[in-house]
Amino acid sequence: MVAFRSLWLLLPRPVRKLPADLAAIVVLVVVTNVSALAPMIRETPLRVPLGLAFVLFVPGYAFIAALFPEAADSPASTAGSPADSDMMADDSDTDGWYDSLAAQDGIDGLERVALSFGLSIAVVPLIGLVLNFTPWGIRLVPIAVSVSGFTLIATAVAASRRRELPVEDRFQVPYRTWYAAGRAELLEPDTRADAALNVLLVASVILAAGSVWYAVMIPPDGEQFSAIYLLTEDDDGELVADDYPTEFVQGESQELIVGIDNHEQQTTEYTVVVLEQEVEVVANETANSDGDSNATANETIVREQRELDRFSTTIAHNESGLQTYDLEPTMTGENQRIVWLLFPDSDVPSEPSMEDTEYSVHLWVTVSEP
Repeated sequence: MVAFRSLWLLLPRPVRKLPADLAAIVVLVVVTNVSALAPMIRETPLRVPLGLAFVLFVPGYAFIAALFPEAADSPASTAGSPADSDMMADDSDTDGWYDSLAAQDGIDGLERVALSFGLSIAVVPLIGLVLNFTPWGIRLVPIAVSVSGFTLIATAVAASRRRELPVEDRFQVPYRTWYAAGRAELLEPDTRADAALNVLLVASVILAAGSVWYAVMIPPDGEQFSAIYLLTEDDDGELVADDYPTEFVQGESQELIVGIDNHEQQTTEYTVVVLEQEVEVVANETANSDGDSNATANETIVREQRELDRFSTTIAHNESGLQTYDLEPTMTGENQRIVWLLFPDSDVPSEPSMEDTEYSVHLWVTVSEP
């Protein structure tokens, strides 16, 4: 206890004086960033509920707290004195209604919650729109940093504005009142029927929370697959699936980007084998439904094959890996086929071929002598 007290005193005074709801916002921002960016924790389902709260509620709540630092006026305080009532009686009903609304500066808890959801849904897409026109783009790290920065700045403004108000006018979440009311309702029921209803309520809440926990922590397995593809860089520096190099000179290399997508529901170690093949396309006649041999089908026959290269990489689930590859064919001739074979978490055969894996991509090139 003494050690915890000492650590608490090490924090700056403004941090120690934060209201409970704003301190909870700061803690939630930190925990969400850790669960989304930490190498080991980000692979757990914990980031799903934290991410939803972080995107749909937290920024809006901090913004509302900065806009409305004061507590909502009670109906009694807005009613005014008897003299005020007599004066209002002389005016029209419309003027009295308007003055009553103007006297209410703050908003209550229910309004704060509703506006927090609405503003979060409005603010986060605007942040994404701004990031779309920056070099960072709409990716996990820029989004997390931007939303976290906006939330922390709004929290600091909210804390500063609350400190400027008298204590009795500041907004406070009535935790103790809620606890006392809930304890009295659950542990001190008026009748046996209320006690039975309380037991059913607690059991229902536990069952609902357990169901949500099970759905989040043990999500259903989706389709498992991987993918391999080729990309090139255009004049603007963007990666596109177009304009592949097809003309090579023996001994010279050209650059490609090899992309791998992991949807295996787990972190996977991949091995990529690069083959160059001299192939021949043969047209074979096949019989049609009437028995006539007038249909043709092309068959690709590998005449010679060499292994150019192989490399390994590890990719997390639902992530993509891009690797620059310098392609330098060694066999000369037209219609040479370069094949990239992808093997996820499996032993690579000593002489791999396209029949050994369901994931492959190829490129047709012409290689001339120097």
